[in-house]
Amino acid sequence: MPLRDTLARVDADLAAGRVPVARQRLRGLVSSFPNDLMLRRRLAEVYRLYGDPAEAGRWMYLEHDRDAAESAAFEARYPTPAHRMRALAWQGSETGAPTPFAREQLTAVRVACSDVMGHDVDWDTVPAAGIPDSGGGSLPGCLAGAGCLVMILANLAIWVNGLIALFR
Repeated sequence: MPLRDTLARVDADLAAGRVPVARQRLRGLVSSFPNDLMLRRRLAEVYRLYGDPAEAGRWMYLEHDRDAAESAAFEARYPTPAHRMRALAWQGSETGAPTPFAREQLTAVRVACSDVMGHDVDWDTVPAAGIPDSGGGSLPGCLAGAGCLVMILANLAIWVNGLIALFR
């Protein structure tokens, strides 16, 4: 469906009070056109209807007339540069941003993420976490891995025991 038709449906959904449907349509449009600031602005407006300043701030983060409280709520919800990069869902280089302010914002987030990660990152390969991999695991992760290993070994022992009993 063409962009213009989908936006017309968004307008009809909002006029009919179907805010969740309008939000879903706009999320799909932003996913399809991630570098369109007008779509991001429209999505922010819908999140304001929900009373969600963090999401409104997320989608207005690249606009010069953004609300400072919404931007702060976005930054609090997505505390690391990597989380912000993933949340902003930009594609391609920030040089493709339509406004100088958007380019500055995107560059600042990407450079901050590169600093934290210890290597250059770009918008097409956004890191999954905000902390560089230290090579070591956390205690809960190690315990979970050990528990899985114990379960696998127990199942293997039961299977081998059953196989031996079958041929006796």
